[in-house]
Amino acid sequence: MSEHSNQHHRLRHALGNRLAWQQRLNDPGRLTGDRQARLLALRRWQHGRLMGSFADLLDDPQTRPAAQFFLEDLYGDRDFSSRDRDLARLLPLMARLLPVRVLRAAVQAVELNVLSHAFDLRVADRLPVGSGGCPVIDAEVYASAYRSAGCRRARRHQIDLIVAVGRDLDWAVHKHGVERLLRLSRTPARLAGLAELQSFLERGFTAFRQLGGADDFLNRIAEQEREVSRRLFEAHPAPFPPFDSGPNSSSR
Repeated sequence: MSEHSNQHHRLRHALGNRLAWQQRLNDPGRLTGDRQARLLALRRWQHGRLMGSFADLLDDPQTRPAAQFFLEDLYGDRDFSSRDRDLARLLPLMARLLPVRVLRAAVQAVELNVLSHAFDLRVADRLPVGSGGCPVIDAEVYASAYRSAGCRRARRHQIDLIVAVGRDLDWAVHKHGVERLLRLSRTPARLAGLAELQSFLERGFTAFRQLGGADDFLNRIAEQEREVSRRLFEAHPAPFPPFDSGPNSSSR
């Protein structure tokens, strides 16, 4: 078996493992009505927090598409399980058309989605419920639930995955012929009923092409979110941007 075939085999194996984990997490028996309500409330709150934390990137015409891709396609507040299952069906076809790094970006996006969902469930389970039966979330409540959920090393991996997906998409932007290959895979994807996954890849490609180089953008996301995570775990009184420069702030 060639190295190229080995890489595709490893990607398919990794994808299968991630999708099996996703299926376990989405078991209807585990998502009761109360738990689902907590999860939805948490995701709405987190999405609002991220929109505020990266408002400047959303306001800048050059970085806006990439910021929107990050907030809506990589760490959005909706269910990506259908898109992710599509990838399992489309991967053998895409392996004949697209470079390994483009496929790896898609598989890592699945891992990011599943990992984020697992974290969200852990945090949601620790949210207090208000008198109306729905959780009332603010920065203090969120920080307490985040710390209680733990998994500090895996939280770092979550941020690393965001950067990894971005770097592979940025590579694709600068690799001659990838845009043409993406266009060629559009019709087979649509005919196979997999247009959502194809659209995800094209949105990512278009967003990162407009950046004209993703290093500054990805470094900003990674540094800021690592600092947020550090502050949350250490019970910092101001865990979210704009960061202060007081004695408990980062040494960076």
